[in-house]
Amino acid sequence: MMSGTVTGTTRNASLAELLARHAARTPVRTAVVHPARRQGSSGPPAYTSVGYGDFAARVTACAAGLRARGIGRGTRTALLVTPGADLLVLVFALMHTGAVPVVVDPGMGLGRMLDCIRRVGVQAFVGVPSAHLLRRLRPRAFAGVKSVITLPRGDGLRELAALGAGRPHLPPQASGPDDIALIGYTTGSTGPAKPVEITIGMLRGMAHGVEAGHFTADMTSTLVTMPLMGVFDLAAGRTVVVPRMNMGRVGAADPVVLTDAIRRFGVNAMFASPALLGPLSAHLAETGARVPSLRLIVSGGAPVSPGLMSALRAVLPHDADVFSTYGSTEALPMALVESREALAGPADGPAAALGVCVGRPAPGATVRTIEVSDGPVPFWTPGLPVAEGEIGEIVVSGQAVSPRYFRSPGADAAHKIQDGGRRWHRTGDVGWIDGEGRIWFCGRKSHRVRTANGDLHTVRCEGVFNAHPQVRRTALVGFGPHGEQRPVLCVELEADAGPGHWPRIERELRALGAGNPVTKGIDDFLPHPAFPVDIRHNAKIRRELLAGWAEDRLTGSRRPTAADRALRAVPLLGWAYLAAWPLLPWDHVALTALWWIDAFLSVVVHALQIPSALRMEQELATGRRPWATAALTMLFGATWWRRRGGRPKGAAA
Repeated sequence: MMSGTVTGTTRNASLAELLARHAARTPVRTAVVHPARRQGSSGPPAYTSVGYGDFAARVTACAAGLRARGIGRGTRTALLVTPGADLLVLVFALMHTGAVPVVVDPGMGLGRMLDCIRRVGVQAFVGVPSAHLLRRLRPRAFAGVKSVITLPRGDGLRELAALGAGRPHLPPQASGPDDIALIGYTTGSTGPAKPVEITIGMLRGMAHGVEAGHFTADMTSTLVTMPLMGVFDLAAGRTVVVPRMNMGRVGAADPVVLTDAIRRFGVNAMFASPALLGPLSAHLAETGARVPSLRLIVSGGAPVSPGLMSALRAVLPHDADVFSTYGSTEALPMALVESREALAGPADGPAAALGVCVGRPAPGATVRTIEVSDGPVPFWTPGLPVAEGEIGEIVVSGQAVSPRYFRSPGADAAHKIQDGGRRWHRTGDVGWIDGEGRIWFCGRKSHRVRTANGDLHTVRCEGVFNAHPQVRRTALVGFGPHGEQRPVLCVELEADAGPGHWPRIERELRALGAGNPVTKGIDDFLPHPAFPVDIRHNAKIRRELLAGWAEDRLTGSRRPTAADRALRAVPLLGWAYLAAWPLLPWDHVALTALWWIDAFLSVVVHALQIPSALRMEQELATGRRPWATAALTMLFGATWWRRRGGRPKGAAA
């Protein structure tokens, strides 16, 4: 059933059932276009395609292979496969059997990812060979795994289908709205990552919200840069185009390749992060390339700035729609706004310290704001919502809202409010609702800076300073005890604004802040080379790292102590001993053995620590060159960076 013609019967079907219906009705219609296995040495990427009939046949064959390995209804299955066409087949195959995929983003970091897998208690594991190597190296995280399937690159799905050869190809597993469809994890950007139960009913609600809010029946093809969106597109009967890109690092996607895919396959719609859309719009503007088929762009993961919306409108067809979608792992979509409305009155809101307008509630969602508090709110009461226009915590209810976290009563207590027969989800976001029913996002509750003069909300304050033409973005952080925190504005400048411009820019930022009653209390401004951001969206600023960095810059709290300097002297002495080899009595066994041990520690061990140091520097986004990081690690080993990688004092709890 195509978008725009969703019936009640269709809404009650699972996504796997919807796929099977499309395959039966239009088997030759193209389901997926994806990069070919073998690519030429030059020229644009080569692609191949598969029809709905063949795609559904692959799903049922792989589902039979999963059943042959004991993966069936309710089996929690870790799925560590490269995002792309094969992943889409595997997700539908798991849904076909009634298994529960456990979706963990590697971008959250190896340690946190493994901790998530361990806490959810996965029972089966499907992954590429490198993922299985990880399973052997860290067995504790996979202690409950009873079924293991390895998918070699290239022919992995064929081998999985071969496991089920001779077994019956059954129809999709019947399921009810309260059955768990998959377990997803929050990014963990403001605390420990939480396992979210995404039920069959929630998936239906998400699909309905996406369809009713964005698509029309004549939109028949989409460019997929996030795998879950491809699942919804296939359930709606559209053609999914998977471009040649690393979906784990969307900010690094090549706009030339994306433009080629859009033009070559007549793509009508795409869902993408602002980190991808910025370079894409710049490429289209610089080259003058046209994408006449592209009539819908939906962006999520981070607020879309008015500047990016204007840039997209300038390079797209006149009748194209550009939506900014507001949501989370627990509730998607919650709200949406189209660029024409956003660029009207709400476009001036950020500079006036009103926050960012994220639009009106999505179809099927109900949104309210309640009094900001850090404690649990077990039951809904009439006095809980705040008045219109007053800042509060944003809460949402509806079919597309997760009813609970997986085996996490503490998280449920902190984020769920019981209201008779329904539940409200506390988003942890702070904002307000205007007289037209539009929602204004002011920042994360855990990121608010709690000063002696009241709370400062990040996004609300940053909008004032982001209006400066030479400022790329800003981040408000604070350190110190709650109620007495010191606010600091970290500033990332545009590429053409060198260090010599900073004194002037700082004066102008101070003037902007002093001219608004919300920001007049901010006195500290620090330039930063490149903000640390999350890998998933390449846009969410890791403020807990910036808080520690700012505290260090202003107070020196994280500078090396006397004990640190003494510790760093040890590797220097080691290098001095290595340099003294011509003076050593080589007939002395103990001194010779000590020299070789010193050589191993100073050269081999220090070299092995370089990858960890590079990851730490990338996470902190210090701007230091990789060669400089490698040189410092070879000289001092872990003694120069290990302490810097710890939890910053200003990190949010």
